[in-house]
Amino acid sequence: MLNARARWTKLGRILAPDPRREWMATYTGPSFAVPRLGAECIDVYVTGRDAQNRSRIGVMTMNPEQPSRPIAIGDSPIFDLGTLGAFDENGVSYPWIVDADGMQYMYYVGWMPTVLTPFQNHVGLAVKRGTDPWRRYSRAPILPRTDEEHLSLGSTAVLREDGRWRMWYTCFRRWGRQPGDPKHEYVIKYAESTDGAHWQRPDIVCIDTEAPDEFSIGRPSVLRRDGVYHMWYSYRGPFYRIGYAWSVDGIRWTRRDDLACIDASGSGWDGESLCYSHVFEWKNALYMLYCGNHYGRDGLGLAVLRS
Repeated sequence: MLNARARWTKLGRILAPDPRREWMATYTGPSFAVPRLGAECIDVYVTGRDAQNRSRIGVMTMNPEQPSRPIAIGDSPIFDLGTLGAFDENGVSYPWIVDADGMQYMYYVGWMPTVLTPFQNHVGLAVKRGTDPWRRYSRAPILPRTDEEHLSLGSTAVLREDGRWRMWYTCFRRWGRQPGDPKHEYVIKYAESTDGAHWQRPDIVCIDTEAPDEFSIGRPSVLRRDGVYHMWYSYRGPFYRIGYAWSVDGIRWTRRDDLACIDASGSGWDGESLCYSHVFEWKNALYMLYCGNHYGRDGLGLAVLRS
């Protein structure tokens, strides 16, 4: 477990929607940090939404020690919508990037509108080598529907360890039928792979709902430190909050939201909600990217955890 006395120190909002950049005109949502080797900066892969509410992935570059002054913000996305009719025709989001065998693998969530429910989500994979552009590994989702998982699949965290790939992913259980029901219900499950593209899903729930008013558990962020797996995730009742769990094997988890040690500010851009975190290591400290109110409509923030 993490040091129970350590708390996240918020460093402020680092990015807000900007109508001058259409790919992030209305939202700056779920993001992923990639430290640059040998440089005093990181690249943050940001989910932006345009004026038509379509999501794309762009990049900003920043120094976490000077978070209020971005080094660069891309004018165009680095990863765009899928082809018309594809599972990602209306959006790509929730990036998670893994370096392996001289390649980068980017797991992402594709969006498409539906008729009786608001949308469908499925997991896609893009790859790149060196300075080449990102290209889709497949135009189809890499996690196909099954009888056990016949609805949407969402955000992922992926680690590669000793040739084994491990994934924690969001799985929808149901959509609400009555006006008073939650819109959707989902939990975090587990999968494994030998190549990062073809996955075995043993139907294991890692993080489930607990409180009576809780209905959504998603956006896992997993890292392994000193032989222990740590997961931060978003859980939703009246508002989104960030939770925490730990595990020895990555499969059986102990949920300890009291150790998340970060909460809404009470006012301002993150005064109502915190969600969609990504925790990463940089210069012997842990940093957390997270979204504030309205899923990122009010911006993207950064926090640091020092023991």
